Amino acid sequence: MDRRGHPHQSARERLALRLRAERAQRGLSQEELADLAGVHRTYLGSVERQERNISIDNIEQLAAALDLDIAELLKPL
Repeated sequence: MDRRGHPHQSARERLALRLRAERAQRGLSQEELADLAGVHRTYLGSVERQERNISIDNIEQLAAALDLDIAELLKPL
């Protein structure tokens, strides 16, 4: 729990949830977003499933593909 009594979300979980939400909002498939970001679809899928400890460089690429500031991808939903 955080100081406000909300359940704690790891950065990995926040990133995964935000990526999925932003991708869905834009009507993009995993493959389409992966292409825009220059990563493989299976890699993006594993990030969204919280299976990867993603590098800051790849987070930056995904943020750019979504036209977001990198900080937006780490904010809780």
